[in-house]
Amino acid sequence: MASRPTLVLASSSPRRLDLLRQIGIQPDRIEHPDIDEAAAPGELPRAHAARLAAAKAEAVAVALGSAAGFVLAADTVVACGRRILPKALLESDARRCLRLLSGRRHRVHGAVYVLAPDGRRAARLVTTMVQFKRLTEAEIADYLATGEWKGKAGGYAIQGRAAGFVPTINGSYPNVVGLPLVETMALLGGLGWRPAA
Repeated sequence: MASRPTLVLASSSPRRLDLLRQIGIQPDRIEHPDIDEAAAPGELPRAHAARLAAAKAEAVAVALGSAAGFVLAADTVVACGRRILPKALLESDARRCLRLLSGRRHRVHGAVYVLAPDGRRAARLVTTMVQFKRLTEAEIADYLATGEWKGKAGGYAIQGRAAGFVPTINGSYPNVVGLPLVETMALLGGLGWRPAA
């Protein structure tokens, strides 16, 4: 009997792994893609997310060669209008993001890309609308003190204390966390991946 092809998660995000485990998917291996994540000049948020998800999967597939199996990659972009907000690395980045998002709606674009062992590819882009309440400077300072913002697109983690900033959300909640789960399962199943029995 032929062995089941492996599932490789091409991601450095512990949140994506947690989300997959939440729905019973355990990748066989995790690889950290080494790509340039800077936006191309004039690149719009949706296109940026889609390009990065594809680049992550393709980079890992090339690095692993025939051992790749199914490769799953994703990217999350927080956008205010056409502006791509950064993954906050410094407190000043997160403060700027939170001030910009305060009292406004913004979009979270989640791109998922799956590469099958036979070379077929499938992709999906999911957009979630998120409304922030108006934040006081004290609320921003308190949130920054938690450190939850570090490395997060848009400078916040909706699965943490920033949940208290969000009165409404329209669309996929796990997409905002880092991976739209229904769409991910559909892409994997459509290309023939099945979980171990």
